[in-house]
Amino acid sequence: MATITTTNTDSKQAVQQTVFSILFTISAAHFINDVLQSVIPSVYPMFKAKYNLTFAQIGLITLTNQLTASLLQPIVGNYTDRKPRPYSLAIGMCFTLVGLLSLSMVSGFIHILMSVALVGIGSSIFHPEASRVAHLASGGKKGLAQSIFQLGGNAGSAIGPLAAAIIVIPRGQSNIIWFCLLAIAGIIILARIAKWYQARIADRVKKKYESSGDINPALSKQRVIWSLIILLVLVFSKYFYMASMTSYYTFFLIDKFHLTIQQSQIYLFTFLGSVAAGTLFGGPLGDRFGRKYIIWISILGVAPFTLMLPYASLFWTGVLSAIIGFILASAFSAILVYATELVPGKVGMIAGLFFGLAFGMGGLGSALLGKLADATSINYVFRVCAFLPLIGILTSLLPNIEGKKA
Repeated sequence: MATITTTNTDSKQAVQQTVFSILFTISAAHFINDVLQSVIPSVYPMFKAKYNLTFAQIGLITLTNQLTASLLQPIVGNYTDRKPRPYSLAIGMCFTLVGLLSLSMVSGFIHILMSVALVGIGSSIFHPEASRVAHLASGGKKGLAQSIFQLGGNAGSAIGPLAAAIIVIPRGQSNIIWFCLLAIAGIIILARIAKWYQARIADRVKKKYESSGDINPALSKQRVIWSLIILLVLVFSKYFYMASMTSYYTFFLIDKFHLTIQQSQIYLFTFLGSVAAGTLFGGPLGDRFGRKYIIWISILGVAPFTLMLPYASLFWTGVLSAIIGFILASAFSAILVYATELVPGKVGMIAGLFFGLAFGMGGLGSALLGKLADATSINYVFRVCAFLPLIGILTSLLPNIEGKKA
């Protein structure tokens, strides 16, 4: 009996170790994916000067990238819910590789649009299946798993602009090609994850993980749909504001404080770094205290800081942007897990829908804000966007599907 108990304990520990190794590996892949994605907005000032682009054209570049990264995601997610395709992870990274290679050699606006579209397609294939891997490896701690997964992506988004400022901005467009080496590393990592994923699909452990911890909220279909709509509106407010920061924060700093491109990239890195740090807290705190409360605090709670940002000095602009990034970032993991608990068994479709909307809102927001910036000013754009987090008050309409938390 002692031998059997020891063997069972060792087996459980092995499974647990395998789960966490996969979580951190898929997070590393997410890091690579988002580093490569973030190269695009990082080179906007260089492309604007080189090709004499307007802010509206900058917005269209983001819109093209984000639409291709968003429209396919719910379709991919719904398909892979029924027929998982582990090696599609590596295939998605191949699209990103080709897009970046093309971007390093572009000669005009249309060519830029085609290149960023390929990078967007790569992201649309990656996110639904990668989210499924994180869910499968969660061991029931879905908030923690989603935060680890998101941490890699947000860290990549933070490092990308800094890497571009060091590698591309001083040396020119052709040096984007160096990021292709990172894409190749991503393909290798994702191929290894696909082997684990494929083996897990064939195992009964897969069914155990997919069913364990799912919450049946006992809500009517109409209430579930209404709750999903509220969550999508909250994602809209978060990512529309994020679009103003990721696409135009450097222009805001250059225009208001007369910083150089490289100096502005350091401030962008600080903001995105705080986003990465905030992501790590959202999921575990949601597991502990309830996701609805984390959603409430992370969106509505950031409003006082966004309202102060357009009027702050350079020092306080940096401080406020870091606070905004940290608080706002904790929302997405909580929103995504809350949505999967509303619709159990549809992880791929829900992840595709919410990641897709996030990218779509980012692209649409960038395009509309670029138009607004051309018609008014960058400062005006930031004053208008400051009110978006007030939409977080809609969180009060969400049902409490988790019961009381300790």
